[in-house]
Amino acid sequence: MRHHFFSAALTATVILVLAVSIFPLTAMGFGGSAREGENCSGCHTITSREAADLLKDVVRDVHEVGFAHVPGLFAARVTGKDGRSGLVYIDFSKSYIISGVTVSISDKRNVSKIEMMNLNRVDTAAIPLEDSLVIGNPRAEKKVILFTDPQCPFCKKLHPELKKVVQADPGVVFFIKMLPLVSLHPDSLRISKTIMCEKSVKLLETSFMGGKVPDPECSSDIIDRTIGLARRLGIGSTPTLVLPDGRVAPGYRTAKDILRLINPGEG
Repeated sequence: MRHHFFSAALTATVILVLAVSIFPLTAMGFGGSAREGENCSGCHTITSREAADLLKDVVRDVHEVGFAHVPGLFAARVTGKDGRSGLVYIDFSKSYIISGVTVSISDKRNVSKIEMMNLNRVDTAAIPLEDSLVIGNPRAEKKVILFTDPQCPFCKKLHPELKKVVQADPGVVFFIKMLPLVSLHPDSLRISKTIMCEKSVKLLETSFMGGKVPDPECSSDIIDRTIGLARRLGIGSTPTLVLPDGRVAPGYRTAKDILRLINPGEG
């Protein structure tokens, strides 16, 4: 009975961390600094299979594991029993599972979310760009892909920040893909189809401002393909940015934050 209570409590804690992990993230490379990680690699190691065995009672899958930013810990990207993705820590002795939000005292960064973002990367080459709206120079070197919903309030808040980013750094271009979340915004599918029929950023902005968007005048499977793509990539919320290096960054953020994510060594 006591063991059952412990397992249930630990599972509940891990589920809480998985829920926390879906909120917006900030920029920092996974694996910690050289000071935190590289001096430990000779005497402390762990494999994904070993982590999966340690965590088998509390998570469904372990996808990747490596040194955490916090000295003395490994960080594992996992899928919980409820299907949510998240982050779990294992200490170097492999005797303790630590689940919770880790914050850097010096700069108040949420390290757990940072590590989760850097562990969760996608292959940007697998994302077609030709069926996207574009903000910026389409030939710009730093290509950022945005999944957005025309009725999503945080997408609306993010949209002007994209223009600020392009103005500050003309080497950045945003390719916008419509991902209507119909369960939250029932009319977003119709609006998304119209926007993509016209390939019109202006219509997207009209929708964000609450204006009337007419019915689509073309027949296209662009939106269906985008929904399928997002599902395969594990993207289920808007707004979600896919950075040039494949890191996935869900949620609203300012232009300054976006530039820091794109150019992590410059700020």
